[in-house]
Amino acid sequence: MIRIGHAGLGYWGPNLARNFGALADLRWLCDLSPDVLDKAAKAHPQARTTDDFEALLADPEVDAVVIATPVVTHYELAKQALSAGKHVFVEKPQAQSSAEAEELTALAEERGLVLMPGYLLLYHPALHRLKELIDEGELGDVLYLYGNRQNLGQIRRDENALWSIGAQDLSMILHLVGEEPVEAWARGESFLRTGIEDVVFCYLRFPSGIVAHMHVSWLDPHKIRMLTVVGRDKMAVFDDMEPDRKLTVYDKGPVERPASDWQVRVGDIHIPNLPSEEPLRREVARFLALVDGQGDPLAPAREGLAVIRTLEQLQESLDRAPA
Repeated sequence: MIRIGHAGLGYWGPNLARNFGALADLRWLCDLSPDVLDKAAKAHPQARTTDDFEALLADPEVDAVVIATPVVTHYELAKQALSAGKHVFVEKPQAQSSAEAEELTALAEERGLVLMPGYLLLYHPALHRLKELIDEGELGDVLYLYGNRQNLGQIRRDENALWSIGAQDLSMILHLVGEEPVEAWARGESFLRTGIEDVVFCYLRFPSGIVAHMHVSWLDPHKIRMLTVVGRDKMAVFDDMEPDRKLTVYDKGPVERPASDWQVRVGDIHIPNLPSEEPLRREVARFLALVDGQGDPLAPAREGLAVIRTLEQLQESLDRAPA
């Protein structure tokens, strides 16, 4: 089994440790908090514990490192792990700039290592099926997409809503469209902390003519996790808050009539049957398969780099917005 060292056991880290512990050989647990480390050690008694990341890296038997630490540390810790010859799974985003992300990708390529940022929703069965529907032409030509990711809470100090929760929707949109945008702008407001936008609206236009919109906020009365794709023939909605109806396909759309008249066609509603496997389990399994030599080891890193490039464009637009 692939031998894993895990760094960062706070908010999301325990979920990753649980899955890596089930699918791989979890050898090390690393965190700066003694209380957090003690709790994790009880859940994974077979693993050694440390508050020293370099001690974890010094173990020659560790094949890969999982990094679930605060975002500001991702680049430096991932760079240390790659330099030590370890494959790296790092929570999104893998860096806070495209220059840093490019450096990590180049280092992984030079060392022949896997670098995978953790964009969880790319491994959701509903998104996988939605991508198939688009690629098969089931929706017709895609016209536009829009994502809604809102909630009240998880207010952060080290990144704004765009980088924190908008990155997830952006990763899905880029994956479904298969292009990077030629136009990107955003407007946001910092209601709670000066300089950290808690509400952001984004617009993207792609070379194919497809457009996309995102509304992200952690200052909202509703918890919404929804992505809508509008095609010329059919429309589809991925709603992660629905327990049994994650993906819904609507057989409806505009129909052109003689004399350039348009009418609306309304057909059946279809709810595809989807696997019940946990997306995080699928994500971890993908990383382990890449480490095992199955697939392009840098494909996830390149996808993550495209997300960061687009986030930078949107952030530049936020920064240019009039006060």
